[in-house]
Amino acid sequence: MAQRAADREWAEHAGERLAGAGYRRGGARTAVIDLLGEQHCALSALDIEEALRHRDRSVGRATVYRVLDELERLGVVARFELGHGIARYEAVRRDAGHHHDHLVCDDCGEVTPFRDEELERALTRVSERVAFVVDEHEVVLHGRCGDCRAEDHVPGVSPVARARPTSA
Repeated sequence: MAQRAADREWAEHAGERLAGAGYRRGGARTAVIDLLGEQHCALSALDIEEALRHRDRSVGRATVYRVLDELERLGVVARFELGHGIARYEAVRRDAGHHHDHLVCDDCGEVTPFRDEELERALTRVSERVAFVVDEHEVVLHGRCGDCRAEDHVPGVSPVARARPTSA
């Protein structure tokens, strides 16, 4: 229940920022904001367009990109380049408990959020050691998800052996 309240709070904040910047509160903007407010990891503009279509909220791709650009300029949405040439967007939440980093599968493009307190402490130690104040950070780990690894698993044959070209 507390999470839903935080989601609504972010959506209200984003709507107020848009209104304060002179943007009208239209159906498309509200639909994109509401969707982003419910998400807890980055989505691409295509993901957003598809999710809205499934909710019977048809919003054109150009409109989705325009709203995302507006929200990013206002600092309520962050844009991430997580690989595969596709930008992803997520709500900027100021509460420390929401921060997460990302795992990106380089085969299928799946993006998985993760939190690791030990990693956060290590980053703090690095910043202290080099006398650098870190305002924010984004850790993106690239690799292969369990499903993609499982697809390539052949009992008794190493991945290196499978990757070698066979002679004709």
